[in-house]
Amino acid sequence: MQHLNLNWLRTFEAVARLSGFTAASKELGLTQTAVSLQIKALETKLGNDLFIRRAKTIRLTEIGKAYLPSVRDTLEILTLSTNGLFGPDLKNTIVVRASMALTMWLAPKIGDFQRLNPEIGLKFVTAIWQETIDTQNVDADIILAPNTHTTANLEKLSDEFIVPICGPSTSKDIRSIDDLARINPIHILGFDDHWSRYMANFGLQHDVKSTRLMVDTSVAACELVASDLGRAVVIERFARNAIEAGQHISIVGDRMPLGQSHYLIRKDTTKEIQPATLAFKEWLRAQFLKQG
Repeated sequence: MQHLNLNWLRTFEAVARLSGFTAASKELGLTQTAVSLQIKALETKLGNDLFIRRAKTIRLTEIGKAYLPSVRDTLEILTLSTNGLFGPDLKNTIVVRASMALTMWLAPKIGDFQRLNPEIGLKFVTAIWQETIDTQNVDADIILAPNTHTTANLEKLSDEFIVPICGPSTSKDIRSIDDLARINPIHILGFDDHWSRYMANFGLQHDVKSTRLMVDTSVAACELVASDLGRAVVIERFARNAIEAGQHISIVGDRMPLGQSHYLIRKDTTKEIQPATLAFKEWLRAQFLKQG
């Protein structure tokens, strides 16, 4: 049997579960006539009556009873698959795109936002490479960009600093930049100049050829450092967030300006911004202001 209308199946399940057209119409947001027409269309398509209609009652036929479990299973599988891929269907849900490290920095604070805005759902999507083409409808897009590349569509949220980090066994032996230089460096893809920038402040040159470990996120770099696999340079707020979360890493040098900042991308101003998005952006600015 082909070309079954999904709405007919949903209506059939609702009428069967609620034992009536009136109750089903209220749940589905349809008129009672529309519910009746959808059931009739399904019955015509299947060539069988699914309900026995009486003046004040309605009940499933034997073939309707046999059909109902399969319909319910199908609708449940579809719902689970849809929610798994795209998230639950919530009103006032906004999509936030940020790096994994920034999302983890925000994580301990999100409970406060939810308490203030219980009617707003948040869906976080991870941005690793800013150049990646993404057609998702993103409500709040947060990027890290050089201060020299600022444009009118970027709102600065913070200046950022970088710090070197080491694991529990190596950090106790770091007394100078020379001690730090002798530990294997961990390279974070996309942050190619961090070590060079940091070492240059001490008149030293970073030996790129000494790199044996590479990762694509600051989060992964912190994990490797915590396992005493080398040293890394990460944004200070992310390092401190990891330490506060109990990760076994230590900051082993002075902070240095990164020359980059976190920015909020301004969207097309001709379109009305939803109140939920405005509320999140206002809250987001406050978080950066608190821990600038």
